[in-house]
Amino acid sequence: MKKILIVLIVLGFVVTGCAQRKTVTPETQQPSAITQETQKKEGTEAKVPETITEQKIAKVESKELVTEKKYTEEEGIFKDIHFDYDRYDIKDVDKPVLKSISEWILKNKSAKLLIEGHCDERGTNEYNLALGDRRAKAARDYLLSLGVQSAKMEIISYGEEKPLCSEKTEACWQKNRRAHFVVLKEAGK
Repeated sequence: MKKILIVLIVLGFVVTGCAQRKTVTPETQQPSAITQETQKKEGTEAKVPETITEQKIAKVESKELVTEKKYTEEEGIFKDIHFDYDRYDIKDVDKPVLKSISEWILKNKSAKLLIEGHCDERGTNEYNLALGDRRAKAARDYLLSLGVQSAKMEIISYGEEKPLCSEKTEACWQKNRRAHFVVLKEAGK
């Protein structure tokens, strides 16, 4: 009798089935053409989020600095300083360049300085963004030691996104490992 009862219970589970779990996954793809058309007619079109890359972030940060604070960019006033592979320490040969930058900034009260950190193409995007940031900070810190106020300087890292040279040679990579200086002047001054 017990065997029949156990068989009937097992058979009951098999016939009726167990409750199935439904897994819900978030919709990450763009809506179908039919869904988009329906949403347009109803006026409830959903916006698909834009993919943000490191390059877009750097461009946005740079443009925000210039537009929000009402500054104009003047490039090419100062020479770039260069770094060794995978390094961010200031070389002795670049210290006179930084000295002349500090003297100019101290004389021009309304100007600010944007220090851009750049890398060569070797390494991951994330690593190069971090290394470019350390290079820009090293240049900023050296300028701070020369008396430039921190409020007069901004930094940004472009990593490998804005190369000067695109050849795959050591001489070209050396040109790309740099800190670049952009003078920001108040509009109208």
